[in-house]
Amino acid sequence: MTTIGEAISRLRGGLKATSQDAFVTDRYLYSLILKNAQLLMRRQDHSNKLMKFSAVWQTLPHVELIEVDKLEAGCVGISSGQTIKKSKHKLPTFMQGYWGPLVRTVSSLDGSTEIQPTTPGSYVSMSKTTTFKYNNTKYYWFLDGYLYFPNIEWDGIKLEGVFEGDISEWTCSTDDDCTPRYLQNMYIPEFLFAEIENQVLNVAFNSLKIAPEDSHNKININRQ
Repeated sequence: MTTIGEAISRLRGGLKATSQDAFVTDRYLYSLILKNAQLLMRRQDHSNKLMKFSAVWQTLPHVELIEVDKLEAGCVGISSGQTIKKSKHKLPTFMQGYWGPLVRTVSSLDGSTEIQPTTPGSYVSMSKTTTFKYNNTKYYWFLDGYLYFPNIEWDGIKLEGVFEGDISEWTCSTDDDCTPRYLQNMYIPEFLFAEIENQVLNVAFNSLKIAPEDSHNKININRQ
């Protein structure tokens, strides 16, 4: 698995630029990596190829749930006063796939019961059918950074996803707490890195091009 620092170092080698270069910062290179990774992983998701790459998925082992009014969960047609389960804290930012946030599984804490994705409107329509009382499937939906669960009573769930940022505070592992960000892994399929780096280098090379000097004062306009 490639770390953030390794990915940036390879790019700097290709650019022959130093970390002090004001026009190509580490933050800028990392943002380009994420942007291009997002596009390529979206393509992989559309082809249903991401699921088999276990190394890219990270686990939030215990997402705490609280009870809220159903109106907060976007349940149009549901009267106030009815409750629903919701993730207590806003979730880390997901990488976006073709079908939405890259989530592989949402399940009970022990993994024995998988929860199926839906939407507020679909769930309300489903719940009004005559056969719904025989439906034992558990459901969730994603809304404004939170997960909602209309038909479970649990206090927590487990989730597998692909995330943009640091999730060490969610992993319940003290080993991750003091790991510098640049030493943390990039959860991107290794076979995509060559294409990502080529695209990033093309953009970064363009940003390093020096604009023509002003013919009157000979001051580079990029440095004003």
